[in-house]
Amino acid sequence: MSSMETTSQTRAETPLQSSGPAFGARRFGAVNWLGLWTLYVKEVRRFLKVMFQTVVAPVISTLLFLIVFTQAFGDARPAINGVPFVEFLAPGLIMMAVLTNAFTNSASSLMISKVQGSIVDVLMPPLSAAELAVAFVAGAATRGLLVGLVTAITSAAFMFSIGAPMKIEAIWAILFFSLGAAVIFAAIGVIGGIWADKFDQMAAVTNFVITPLTFLSGTFYSVERLPEPFRTLSHYNPVYYLIDGFRSGFTGVAEASAAIGVSVTLFFAIAFSAAAYLLLRSGYKIKE
Repeated sequence: MSSMETTSQTRAETPLQSSGPAFGARRFGAVNWLGLWTLYVKEVRRFLKVMFQTVVAPVISTLLFLIVFTQAFGDARPAINGVPFVEFLAPGLIMMAVLTNAFTNSASSLMISKVQGSIVDVLMPPLSAAELAVAFVAGAATRGLLVGLVTAITSAAFMFSIGAPMKIEAIWAILFFSLGAAVIFAAIGVIGGIWADKFDQMAAVTNFVITPLTFLSGTFYSVERLPEPFRTLSHYNPVYYLIDGFRSGFTGVAEASAAIGVSVTLFFAIAFSAAAYLLLRSGYKIKE
């Protein structure tokens, strides 16, 4: 047998092997960083396009709360835990702006995509459920933190004008609890946006879940002054620990243990993020 025949026979017996990945396999490695970044930027640009509605309006609303409460009750309200009322109130309002805007961003993004039918534009690219969850949560958290930052700056300017300059006692608490709150409520927004089929359902989540949690968490008052059983029930509200920990970064005074606040924040951030990931992976109400 000639060498040419031997070579031909060997090639015929050897199965063909592709140098590239198998059909349907991802070609981006373990993480599609480019796709994740692109979706994140898309989420950020989405709210920046209407900045007056998504950033300026919440800041003005929060500033109005601060002005009305301080001008109407500031002199009549005694110090709370040794902290002047305006210094106690401002951090609570800033945190409320962070978490409500983080929730609204991810919830509205998914809800509008489902209603308009453009959700397929997000599902078709080679992005895993984890990458989708990270991009949606990060984009919403960015809006919440941006609104919180602008609100803090305007609140500090107002407080300075009335002779009550805003102080910073623990920068780690400010950064940790604001980031934790943004992630938690951004993940809740993803869950709500997936679950809701129409805007009425999303409004129900906002009115009967988000608003009561924020208003009954010590934003405007100290929960230690509440009668029982409301005082005890307030300690089961996770938003209470977010606001109390965040406020302690400005005032240096906390009602709850810092260790408990950190633990609660980490637990709910992980739990809700995992729930958002599992819903995206299952395709519940978005692949039907």
